[in-house]
Amino acid sequence: MDPLSDSTVCINDTLRDNELCFILARLESDKDKETFGLVCKRWLHLQSTERKKLAARAGPHMLLKMAARFTRLIELDLSQSISRSFYPGVTDSDLSVIANGFKCLRVLHLQNCKGITDAGMVAIGDGLSSLRSLDVSYCRKLTDKGLSAVAKGCPDLKILHLAGCRFVTDGILGALSKNCHNLEVLGLQGCANITDNGLTSLASGCQKINYLDINKCSNVGDVGVSTISRGCSSSLKTLKLLDCYKIGDEAMSSLANFCKNLETLIIGGCRDISDDAIRSLATSSISNLKNLRMDWCLNLSNTSLNCILSQCRNLEALDIGCCEEVSDAAFHLMSASLEEAALSLKILKVSNCPKITVVGIGILLDKCKHLEYLDVRSCPHITMAGCNEAGLHFPECCKVNFNGGISEPSVLL
Repeated sequence: MDPLSDSTVCINDTLRDNELCFILARLESDKDKETFGLVCKRWLHLQSTERKKLAARAGPHMLLKMAARFTRLIELDLSQSISRSFYPGVTDSDLSVIANGFKCLRVLHLQNCKGITDAGMVAIGDGLSSLRSLDVSYCRKLTDKGLSAVAKGCPDLKILHLAGCRFVTDGILGALSKNCHNLEVLGLQGCANITDNGLTSLASGCQKINYLDINKCSNVGDVGVSTISRGCSSSLKTLKLLDCYKIGDEAMSSLANFCKNLETLIIGGCRDISDDAIRSLATSSISNLKNLRMDWCLNLSNTSLNCILSQCRNLEALDIGCCEEVSDAAFHLMSASLEEAALSLKILKVSNCPKITVVGIGILLDKCKHLEYLDVRSCPHITMAGCNEAGLHFPECCKVNFNGGISEPSVLL
């Protein structure tokens, strides 16, 4: 037969399903993958069954159709924006459909779904035993009862975000410790009923935690943090303690002694931490520390800031806002300590530090060639005109926030 004849071959007659799925898997953009499903019904079916992620705003009837269509879905996002987090939104009946219909689900996002209750969480715990990640931040009706059912029914859970769940207590930490030994990420911001007893219980069974956010957990103190630092010493990389005003030197000493892999430490608002504790933290072997927030740590002195800048050589982001005793002298000491060495610092926030002037900033710039963001708001001796008059040369990519008109990096939040 003449190969140039006008006979045609249909691609659907030539390629098997697994070959078409291979083609689909090679498509990189979501747009291309969506276009794949527009070719014909067969391709749409294959695209549906191979889809792994989905974000939706749907009620029970639509969820049933989606479960039948997207049979291999791994990640489902039903989160609501803050502006739309009103009732009914996602309901417990929706969660029952999800628990029964999406059996392959590993990741479930439900942020700001304020209509769901413990009944929905019980359904999730009963139906999604393979769940690895759950975010129910600001689902304000949830309590230990429902979340403990998730911990019991989902033993492979690695990520759990509970920020803003105001009724959560130490009970959920006990349930996690008993059932979820592979837990790695736990977000508890604003869960004010969490105490040292809960953290002690958590550390006894969950020793793989690498990210712990207990910002604004005002009933947490030195005992709980010290227990976590010992129990998760080799794994802990991020610890957030913003406005945990009961935290003091004992917790800092424990972190310095045990957590050698710590990369991010947030202790803003922990006003009882002494200058000596800050120095011991800086001079310990926490060589991997990259992000340090310590605004409102009022005991910070020039000496301890010099230790931080000189010893934490991998430090990329630092916030010392409202540390009113820090002055240019800290940068003079740092410059003398480092001699020819440079800093890795990319983000520096010194807002409301009245004793720092353009002189100190000039010294800093000599050591920070890669600075990307500098916050000098409410520093009376640092103005744009003053910097220009002093001939300061900021790195080309550096944004200087003089008056609040520049958005802040999120790394220290």
